[in-house]
Amino acid sequence: MLSDSRTNAGVDDINTFRKMATFQQADDRVLVLMSAGNLAITQAVVHLLHETPEGTDQPTRLFQASDMFNAARVVGDALREIHQRDGESLRDQGHEFNANFILGGQIKGEEPRLFQVYSAGNFIESSLDTPYFQIGESKYGKPIIDRVISRSSSLAQAAKCALVSMDSTIRSNLSVGPPLDLAMIRRDEYKLATHISINSDNEYFNMIRTRWGFALQEVFSELPNPNW
Repeated sequence: MLSDSRTNAGVDDINTFRKMATFQQADDRVLVLMSAGNLAITQAVVHLLHETPEGTDQPTRLFQASDMFNAARVVGDALREIHQRDGESLRDQGHEFNANFILGGQIKGEEPRLFQVYSAGNFIESSLDTPYFQIGESKYGKPIIDRVISRSSSLAQAAKCALVSMDSTIRSNLSVGPPLDLAMIRRDEYKLATHISINSDNEYFNMIRTRWGFALQEVFSELPNPNW
């Protein structure tokens, strides 16, 4: 799971906010939630998911979910709750209710699973034909993932590809930028194997950016020119 942290409300209003939230319960579950869209909406949803039900000692909503499908339903329900509260006011102000999420992880008793949750609160699950999801500004970084990633890709390969994809997006869109959040989950560990912040001075990320750029130029120069 990889997210950037740049938000903008115009060329002169660019800020940094984390777009990744994590939920861990030792020996039971680990979930990572990434968001895109209206920042106020996505922050409100994440706050609801972290909230303990008022007047009770029950665990937070995602810790009550019996499986990953129901965890995705919990995220969708929280999104609908915020829409019910704020949707009409946003519409009156001329703003679209825009928020999307990716939820991935594992709950004990089932395989790791991955979901994309839409603004309406409905969701889909990854499949053999669709082994990954992207939200937010995806068009610049999608081609490399489509060419490289399959369900048999290793975690290291997936992380490398995600960083190359993110670099492509950063180079083409000023609204995307570091620091990046990278999280990795290993099957049946029920905890984050890796969760790091990658700044613009990260040695590995800079190496990836430089070598990928040179490699593309070399491959391009080796292609024959058209004869028409």
